[in-house]
Amino acid sequence: MANEMIVKELDQVVVRFSGDSGDGMQLAGNIFSTVSATVGNDISTFPDYPADIRAPQGSLTGVSGFQVHIGADKVYTPGDLCDVLIAMNAAALKTQYKFAKPTACITSIPMPSRNQTWRKQLSRPIIRSRRWASSKMS
Repeated sequence: MANEMIVKELDQVVVRFSGDSGDGMQLAGNIFSTVSATVGNDISTFPDYPADIRAPQGSLTGVSGFQVHIGADKVYTPGDLCDVLIAMNAAALKTQYKFAKPTACITSIPMPSRNQTWRKQLSRPIIRSRRWASSKMS
């Protein structure tokens, strides 16, 4: 299963990048949006700045995000819930999980530990990026 790749072709997709303030989520979202627009897609973006400026690393109030709605046709809003959630740490996963659709693809770097109480709430599959990257490289 690790060597199989499933490719879905979509008319539109909502992607949400999230991580600590200062981790480059706004930059990553802007670059992703620029590339998407350059290849001919329509986009709508929503930067999500944290309540605390330069909050301690890993704090829940210091999570920054950037949501982009990409579509082959006209896109008018940044989207309500995301199809893809990219969380750069456990705090980002915990605070941004509620913005993902039930069928969303969730990528977390690194994966939170299994003994955390909120981990039990996760019912959707999560892609472990480091393991996936290492399995694809061998």
